[in-house]
Amino acid sequence: MWGGRFAEGPSAIMREINASIPFDKAMWRQDIAASKAHVAMLGAQGIVAQADAEAIAAGLDRVAAEYEADGVPENWDLEDIHMVTEDRLTQLIGPVAGRLHTARSRNDQVATDFKLWVREALAQADAALGALQVALVTRAGEHAGSIMPGFTHLQTAQPVTLGHHLMAYHEMFARDRSRFVDAHARAAQCPLGSAALAGTGFPLDREATARALGFAGPTRNSLDAVSDRDFALDFLQAAAQCALHLSRLAEEMIIWASQPFGFVRMPDALSTGSSIMPQKKNPDAAELVRGHAGRIVGCLTALMVTMKGLPLAYSKDMQDDKPPVFEAAGLLALSIAAMTGMVAEATFRTDRMRQAAELGYATATDLADWLVRQADIPFREAHHITGAVVKLAESKGVALDQLSLQELQAIDARIDERVYPALSVEASVAARCSHGGTSPAEVAKRVAEARAALGLGETGEQGA
Repeated sequence: MWGGRFAEGPSAIMREINASIPFDKAMWRQDIAASKAHVAMLGAQGIVAQADAEAIAAGLDRVAAEYEADGVPENWDLEDIHMVTEDRLTQLIGPVAGRLHTARSRNDQVATDFKLWVREALAQADAALGALQVALVTRAGEHAGSIMPGFTHLQTAQPVTLGHHLMAYHEMFARDRSRFVDAHARAAQCPLGSAALAGTGFPLDREATARALGFAGPTRNSLDAVSDRDFALDFLQAAAQCALHLSRLAEEMIIWASQPFGFVRMPDALSTGSSIMPQKKNPDAAELVRGHAGRIVGCLTALMVTMKGLPLAYSKDMQDDKPPVFEAAGLLALSIAAMTGMVAEATFRTDRMRQAAELGYATATDLADWLVRQADIPFREAHHITGAVVKLAESKGVALDQLSLQELQAIDARIDERVYPALSVEASVAARCSHGGTSPAEVAKRVAEARAALGLGETGEQGA
């Protein structure tokens, strides 16, 4: 491959450290597609005879069929997917295969293949998150009025609805989708034709190859094109942020599935048992999603550190760009699929949720608000009075609305019987009717908006 420049071949150590075929073979479809676009352009421009271009294209189709049937052979002497493919093409069609590499370098070739792969991964992540949003919106619609405790500091704060809680994650994943879409738009220029770093003297039609591969156009600077890995970092940054959101949802499902909470029964298909304790039903899928977030963040860090000090243009360090991206993409796809199944199939124990909301004095803020509105008491004083009421209820082991009027008035005489409707969890959530609030009516509005945005019909089926 290196021609006459070297008197000896690489050492065993160099062969092993240099070869990327064990991982970059994942890009074989992109490599075949880019090569076919390139040779079609070479033929159209008269750089390569049309008959040779057609023979090369047909040979590439034969190579692709072999890869599809039998996988890509790992020949470490040939280093990477590009040379493995070219070598097999030469075996199939002879020396004419050597014309394929006219007016291109492995530098622009790998940048093109990798960008194509990442663009597909971005689109797949967006689509998978859309399915997760559908599951969240569907369950939120079922539970727009199901009352549960809302938490701050993992302490009972105010009553909310389960639908409101689930829709919070819908919002997170909507932002994640926007990041994947933005990254896809930024990866819209094709590096093919930049050659090693300076472009080429051949009369290329880079617009044609860009269009053939689904790009908006060619890159504008050949130095940047072969050394740019921002598209990979964009994917990893979006993946890391998404993984954090998935981890938060997984953590809540883990907590809710524990016996002290008992808010949810996890689907059997996404749980495991214990080798020694027969009563156990472990939320292992959720725990692995939580753990995958750390690995995905690690993948982002790895590539950022690799790229941080590289001079223009291409350096061999950049060969290490693909393993973290491939790993993160695989982990993210598994994590999204697991959480989609979990949300769709979990059984929510709304009776336990409501009981927890009632016993956690979640309507204390409603009592303070009532004192402000009905008794014209400054909020800070109302806050103090309410604290005393909570302390009394806690000492008696009862909910706030189970205290007698006499007991309430012993704390503050301005409390009267009108307070009791305000102390119910139903009244509390119904009162939170501001835009984006937790009232069942407001949650139903947000669910309807989300369903329309997702293209869901009345039956939950996505439209064409």
